[in-house]
Amino acid sequence: MAPTSDSPSSFSRFSFLFRPKWIAFHALVLAAVATMVNLGVWQLHRLDERRTNNASFVAQIEQAPVSLDSVLDELRVDPETYVNRRVRATGTYAPEQIVLFNRSQGGGAVDNVLARLETPGGPILLVNRGAIAVQATPPTPFPGEVEIEGRLRLSESRERGGLSDAEQSVITELRRVNIDQIAAESPELDYIPMYVELLRSSPAVGPSDPQLLDPPELSEGNHLSYAFQWFIFAFCVAVGWVLAVRRSITTAAAGEQTPSDSPPSVDAESTMAPA
Repeated sequence: MAPTSDSPSSFSRFSFLFRPKWIAFHALVLAAVATMVNLGVWQLHRLDERRTNNASFVAQIEQAPVSLDSVLDELRVDPETYVNRRVRATGTYAPEQIVLFNRSQGGGAVDNVLARLETPGGPILLVNRGAIAVQATPPTPFPGEVEIEGRLRLSESRERGGLSDAEQSVITELRRVNIDQIAAESPELDYIPMYVELLRSSPAVGPSDPQLLDPPELSEGNHLSYAFQWFIFAFCVAVGWVLAVRRSITTAAAGEQTPSDSPPSVDAESTMAPA
């Protein structure tokens, strides 16, 4: 039997999807899915960066330590190449030290002690001697010549939104190891453009000295699980959109159906009966 003229077309069944409210709903769902997918991809990129940094750290730290003098000229030109490289240096600590606050060690808050090592050739090497209790008095460094081994680190700078250090006539505490800021206090001194985190020293570090810093954590973090979560969220939003559309189509179809085969009512039969 040929379809009647009042049978709904395929387009009419879906026409409600092009109403302004539905278009706004589609745009919201699309934006949410795109955002969540991008966040998942961003977490995967973070994971790749973490793995690359971990591999670089292992490659650098496993190399035999070198004399600071032998790499000094090169690290002045390209300091990033020497990040985490172990170096040995000889010198004498200056008595003045700088407290680095807002640090952590073993899951707790600590201060770090930054000292100036005056090397025989003249350059000043900043040495993070390790951690002390918050607001504790920094232990006095060994007064004579020392030989140290440390892990080279880049100078630190304030990131956007980070707090600045208070103005000080003589720098006694800092939030970060900003070598340029420290060097500006004594322009006549030649500061090496990297500092070291102390690993060992001769004479050896004693119980009254700052606690040596823990090595960097080499875990991959939660980036992979976060990425999966964002992808799952995006999938759930997409499934929700499909269910919403299907339900609306079913509801619209039910509303358009009209009873065509129902028997005539009693009143209709009585009016059609002959007189």
